[in-house]
Amino acid sequence: MSSAFTKEQDDDNPREDLPDRPVSPHRNLVTTEGLQQIDDALTRLHGEIEKATAAGDNHALALAQRDLRYWTARRASAEVIRPIADHSHVRFGHRVVVELEGGERRTFRLVGEDEGDPAKGLIPYVAPLGVALMGKSVGDKAEVVHHSAKIIEIS
Repeated sequence: MSSAFTKEQDDDNPREDLPDRPVSPHRNLVTTEGLQQIDDALTRLHGEIEKATAAGDNHALALAQRDLRYWTARRASAEVIRPIADHSHVRFGHRVVVELEGGERRTFRLVGEDEGDPAKGLIPYVAPLGVALMGKSVGDKAEVVHHSAKIIEIS
């Protein structure tokens, strides 16, 4: 029979064969806080699996199992980078204060991909800004998409 005559997926009956979340091809560098976030996610997801199983909620179970596979893989590949005391150059885990072209100052911290939260100043080290800052020193300029920022402080 042609697939044109088969029933479409029903919103009231969600698919349980969810595709896995994509895993980044980059090294999984994490701060100690990032490793704790992964561990917290794993703990939370085990609880969600228990609840979904007890409730017979196959969709919630499928979502939690998919996320558990992702975080288990991320935990297995995590490379914890301890704070680097030498602040002569921007490195993973460092906080960087930059001055934008208009004089505004912003503070960023270079973190792992899963830790990134730009609203909180947490920039993944593989993001364009993270790449532009990495290896620079105080006084250097970092350029991203035709904008530049001068590095004022590294801590």
